Amino acid sequence: MRERAQPEVGAWDYLRLVLLGAVVGIPAALLAVAFLVFVHDLEHWLWQDLSHRLGESSPPWYLVIGLPVAGACVVAIARRVLPGDGGHSPIHGFSGKPPLLSYAPGIALAAIGTLSFGAVLGPEGPLIALGAVVGILISRIAQLGAQESAVLGSAGSFAAISALFGGPIVGGVLMMEGAIGFGASTISILLPGFVAAGVGYLVFVGFRNFGGLEAQAIAFPDLPEYTGAHPVDLALAIAVGVLAALVLVVVRRFAFSVSDGEKRIGMPLLLIVGGLTVGLLAQMADWLGADAENVLFSGQAGTQAVVMEDSTKVVLILLVAKALAYAICLGCGFRGGPVFPAVFLGAALATFPVIWFDVSPTLAVAVGAAAGMAAVTRMLLTPMLFAALLVGPAGVDAVPAAVVAAATAWLVIATLERRRKAQDASSREDAVAAPAG
Repeated sequence: MRERAQPEVGAWDYLRLVLLGAVVGIPAALLAVAFLVFVHDLEHWLWQDLSHRLGESSPPWYLVIGLPVAGACVVAIARRVLPGDGGHSPIHGFSGKPPLLSYAPGIALAAIGTLSFGAVLGPEGPLIALGAVVGILISRIAQLGAQESAVLGSAGSFAAISALFGGPIVGGVLMMEGAIGFGASTISILLPGFVAAGVGYLVFVGFRNFGGLEAQAIAFPDLPEYTGAHPVDLALAIAVGVLAALVLVVVRRFAFSVSDGEKRIGMPLLLIVGGLTVGLLAQMADWLGADAENVLFSGQAGTQAVVMEDSTKVVLILLVAKALAYAICLGCGFRGGPVFPAVFLGAALATFPVIWFDVSPTLAVAVGAAAGMAAVTRMLLTPMLFAALLVGPAGVDAVPAAVVAAATAWLVIATLERRRKAQDASSREDAVAAPAG
């Protein structure tokens, strides 16, 4: 890819930029802590405390169906009343464009209406945006130029998402892969971001005992040790990579078909109908024997539950219901991140061999997480690293299979996208040639 030209930055100016990156890391991480804790506490009150006050040990059917609808109303208000349309739509992946400062309230409110009320999206998208807002604000205070402001905006995003991915490494690599088009200048642009992520993660460590942070960080503390690598494991990784890519392609296409409804019925009504459908899917899954809360939400807490499930029927119900709910939430206008539901779907696909062939759940976690993340982000390095950190020392030998799964999913996605672009180009040529004929 052709390298983009970047203005020269003096050594002292660049050192100041790196130091400002360290400064940005602290308020960005504090904002992320406050946001995640608030989302978790509101979620706990809506789904646990409210159920207990109603005399129920678990959320009753009318809350399972009704709360996503209430969240859709919150998101609709944020998108209609506040500037910024609630932030970037997750159906288009991650956005490299930093938001305006005035967009921050709408981004936060739309994310709260999505995450706390059970919509099937993750917190990484809003955190990236809110962290960027902190970086831009500090650049305004320091009276920096446009390029330096963009660098500090990225630094704030680095710091804000570092806790979600178990430290600054995965979040930093994710942001770096997203900026790979900058060529050789990528390192100089992103170095302040890595510094901000490292400093910001110290803030997360200091608040580690807060329930909101523990609940948001995806982790598998009780995985059995996996030793040895076998050809069968690599074959399994290839199969999961192909299936994860195909499932997420179908999810994405269905999401775009759902989003077309906004032109016909308008954004607020589409959101409400989408929230109602998601709630009904979760309640139907509950009636069929699965846990409704594993259908709802991002999947950060439910991924471990699905991997440890020993019923093919339950895993199949969760896979279908989660995929449908995920597509609807992507398409109807909720605001959040696309990664963690895809990780859940990849892990669910990898769970079937655990049930049928007694495959190690540690291998399933590594393979499923890598395949799902690669398929949804169209990245390669980040899913490999994320899967390796997810399984930890117990799954060191599972990392080669995770690499194969991520590479397979990436290749399938790239091949399908190339074919789709070729078909679109052919259709346009036919449309241009038709009047002449």
